[in-house]
Order: sequence, then C-alpha cells, then structure tokens
Amino acid sequence: MATTHTFSDNSYSGSKAAGYLSAALLSGKTLAAGVIDVRDNIQGKEVIQVLNSDANLIKDATCDFTATGTLTTTEIVLQPEEFQVNLELCTKNYRSTWESLQMKGIKSGIAKDLGDFVIEHVVQKVAAAQENNIWQGATATSGVYNGITVLAAADSAVVDVTGTTVTASNAVAEMGKVTAAIPNTVWGADDLYLYVSTNIFKNYVSALGGFGASGLGAAGVKDEGPQWYRGQQELYFEGVKVFHAPGMPDNDMIATRKSNLIFSTALFSELNQVSVIDMSKFDGSQNSRVILRGSAGVNIANGAEIVYYT
Repeated sequence: MATTHTFSDNSYSGSKAAGYLSAALLSGKTLAAGVIDVRDNIQGKEVIQVLNSDANLIKDATCDFTATGTLTTTEIVLQPEEFQVNLELCTKNYRSTWESLQMKGIKSGIAKDLGDFVIEHVVQKVAAAQENNIWQGATATSGVYNGITVLAAADSAVVDVTGTTVTASNAVAEMGKVTAAIPNTVWGADDLYLYVSTNIFKNYVSALGGFGASGLGAAGVKDEGPQWYRGQQELYFEGVKVFHAPGMPDNDMIATRKSNLIFSTALFSELNQVSVIDMSKFDGSQNSRVILRGSAGVNIANGAEIVYYT
C-alpha cells in the first residue's frame, strides 16, 4: 500500500495571526533595524498632527499681549492598505526538504509541523516584497502601496538633490551633496539617518577601502584596503549614520530623521489571517493552499526635513 503523508491544517486569525504577520511585515531589513517609525495597531485610519512654528517665537517684552509668532498644524493620514497572498503549491516539493532538515534534530530550528514550515517560507517571501514596497512601491500595482521615494518625489516641500550614477570614484562627492542639503534644524538629531541604495552603499564601502577619489589613499581605512569592512560595523558619513536600504532604487538617497518616515499596519486586526490548507482530503492532490491577509502602508511626515537624491 502506498505511503501517504499529510499534515494538519494550520489557521491563525485576528490577534493569533500577529506573530506570522509581524514576521512577514517587520522582518525586512528596514523594519527589523528600527530605522523608521512603526505604528503597528492602526485600525482603519489614524490621523497624526504635525505641529510647526515660526523659527523665532521669542520677542522683546511689552505690557500687552502681542502674538510673537504662529503655530501651524498639518495632518498626516495613516491608512494601511489591505493585501492578500493566495498560493497553491505542491507539498511534496517542500516535504523532502523539511524531512531532511528535521532529521538534523530539534536544534536545527526548523518548524516541527510541515504546515508551519510552508507558512514560514511564504512569510520570508512577503518580508522581501515589503522591503521593496516600503521604498519604491507604486499603488498602481496590485497589492502595492506608494513607497517612501514615490511620496518624497511628489512632495513639493522635500529638498530635492539632482543625482547621477554613483560609482566608487564619486560616491563620497555625491553623498556630500545630500548631507550639505540637510536643514540646520535637523542636523545633529539623534535619529538622523542617510538612507542609501545597495549600489551606493557598495560603492561607499569600496571608496573607503582605498583606490578611490577624495584623498582616501590607496590603502583605505586603517590601511586595510578592501579588507577593512566586515559587514557588521555601523558606517557614518560626515557624522550622519548611514543605513543600507536594500529596497531603495539604485542611485537614490534620502536624509532625514527616523520619525519622518512612518510604516503603518494593523497587526492585531481581526481581519488578519494566516492559513495553510491541505487539499489532499478534498481532491486527492498533493497540493496545499496558503492564505495570508494583512495590511501595510507608509507615509512621510515633515517634507521640509527630508532630502531626496535621485
């Protein structure tokens, strides 16, 4: 008699799905690193008030009450868009991998249940997609919301810097254009970052390794040449923390405070769902269906405090 191997249907909804959705939404590099503001309990819509004032509210004293300036309030609406993932896959393609990993023992960290193993695979794919969506998503594409660079390009208050193709020889000069454009009111803030695309980050590392321009010298940082960077240390540029944003388009940079970049989601919504359904009991196939429902979106706060190089 042929051997059959099925697994239990796994289904999580509402707050019980938060663990998987948190992994799917928040495990991309940008969100996992905590370099943008995360609002994780937005039910439908939330309005954030942004308060601005005159540069100098202090005036000479008089006997009368005389307004010394004005306060202006603008609103930012956080409204994460609902999305879904519906997949049908052949379980046997995953079963052999899962079983071989299981044989390595409990310390391997592999899910004990094949259904959870399949969910974790899908979660990793969703996390990678969210990383791109955060930075360069366009709402015209199904299941995608407008990303940070798209919003920055559309905001007239954002400080725009004209870019070029960044190489190891000009990376330092081009990054310098961005930091030079950072408003004085933002400079020195604890949460100030220079967010850079992968190609710019790589070229900056190469430049610091030597053989670049700007007087870096042939031996580079600490005279270690290309061996200087070990992939763990924080990088700075002119006192500003540099963050490698994998989802950002090539040759793009953004300098701003963390608090000006906002990611919103509803991790605890009852509309959330994560399920894997074994179809063998219904149609005799070796297929499984994976369902994931959640919400996500980004917004920018004070455009005047954002420098966008593109």
